[in-house]
Amino acid sequence: MRLVLGVTGASGAIYARRALEHLAARAARDPALQVDWVASNTAPQVWRHELGVDMPAVTPGARRWDRHDFSAPFASGSNPPDAVILMPCSMSALARVAHGGGDDLMARTCEVALKERRRLILVVRETPLSLVHLRNMVAATEAGAIILPAIPSFYGEVRTLEDAIDTVVVRALDRAGLELPIVRRWGST
Repeated sequence: MRLVLGVTGASGAIYARRALEHLAARAARDPALQVDWVASNTAPQVWRHELGVDMPAVTPGARRWDRHDFSAPFASGSNPPDAVILMPCSMSALARVAHGGGDDLMARTCEVALKERRRLILVVRETPLSLVHLRNMVAATEAGAIILPAIPSFYGEVRTLEDAIDTVVVRALDRAGLELPIVRRWGST
């Protein structure tokens, strides 16, 4: 499986960091998993502000691509990824997905996912939502994307902030087709 993680400048950098940590652990055990990731122009600034550290240039088990590097294999429909997750997904990135615009690798990757009928999961992080946001969510859904708001679950023995964050990360990875046994599932013992 080849998965691309897009990290936008929306608040919620902790979701991306946790996803990268879980994906690195899985990739270390599963050589068939290929993880690529790309950050928007503002994502490093938000990462630094929210997490207190610089966004990593190198991550174990994942290759980071520059947002202007269109030589990435997943920038072409002839070599599409199996799934793309934008986490967190800003309302600007949502608008580009909904209306097919953009001039960077992240926007191109989303266009490829939609046109090639691959999974595109948008972990939106905004509140309150305007009518423009809601209409963009409808348009993106009609185009084939999955809107997955960054709303944690609180069943399953959630005790820490990381536990709550993981409920969102796991749901996004589930939608991408990658199940990780990290959180307790509803009805499981």
